[in-house]
Amino acid sequence: MHKIPVTVVTGFLGAGKTTLVRHLLQNNHGRRIAVLVNEFGEVGIDGELLRSCQICDDEEEAANNIVELTNGCLCCTVQEEFFPTMQQLLQRREQIDCMLVETSGLALPKPLVQAFRWPEIRNGATVDGVVCVVDCQAIASGTLVGDIDALEKQRQADPNLEHETPLEELFEDQLACADLVLLTKVDAVDEATRIRVETWLQKQLASGVKIIPCRDGQIDPDILLGFNAAVEDNLDSRPSHHDHEAEHEHDEGINSVQFILNQAFEPKALIKRLQQLVQQQEIYRIKGFVDVPNKPMRMVLQGVGKRFDSFYDRPWQATEPRQTRLVLIGRQLNQEQIEAAICN
Repeated sequence: MHKIPVTVVTGFLGAGKTTLVRHLLQNNHGRRIAVLVNEFGEVGIDGELLRSCQICDDEEEAANNIVELTNGCLCCTVQEEFFPTMQQLLQRREQIDCMLVETSGLALPKPLVQAFRWPEIRNGATVDGVVCVVDCQAIASGTLVGDIDALEKQRQADPNLEHETPLEELFEDQLACADLVLLTKVDAVDEATRIRVETWLQKQLASGVKIIPCRDGQIDPDILLGFNAAVEDNLDSRPSHHDHEAEHEHDEGINSVQFILNQAFEPKALIKRLQQLVQQQEIYRIKGFVDVPNKPMRMVLQGVGKRFDSFYDRPWQATEPRQTRLVLIGRQLNQEQIEAAICN
């Protein structure tokens, strides 16, 4: 029986991973694709967005082929959630042509890939390639790693300086594991800025790893699938900050808060409140569904920094409550304070 080729989609919060996977599902070129999505936060947003992309013939097929893990960091829950889920999918591998694993923006890719060395998984699946999604505008504006030029000058002046944060280490580990980098939101910057970001990124990547500009997740699936890299067999060539640690440590200050509100919001007013929150607190990512007054469609809201995007994905179903569901990911976020700022 054939091994299922698995493409791991990694990248920082809000880089565009779910948009990419959604586009792949809608343009699958006849491939039967299973998706495993790793949420951070108890309110599932990404998995529901993928299930609503209308490529599955029925609800049962969507439920079987798109699976959510909701413990936050897939690299920490491999045994508890990932392993039994993979075993269930492998029992159906004659019905699956390939698989996508969308990691949380807070997950390290390498421990996940190592799980494919386990005999129970290795005999039925192989990591075809690792795709890292990078937000060009975020890098250019310094919301992830600070000012690029200043950081490079600092490193050149004193390479022994300790100036890495846990988030920077995570970003570097994602890049170090990648077979391909997709640079998203390039339409939000000018060409000179894009070239500067690409030049900086290329220095962080292993030799031969390409950077491809990408807008709204629109890229030919043939570019992303079919690397045949068998990544689990050459992990030594993909260094990590945590290679010599018995267990890696996460930044415990990072948390998520989630809200299920029986309240409708005018989009402009809600986004204004959220933008004010981002200025007041260290919030990395906002995502969710919004009930908009007098609108039959459900609004999808996604935010990174001060930038917010929204679209209407489908009509509200008669069998579901019209609720506003939001997840915010950041540092030391307080549920009560944020809810009061949103609702009052």
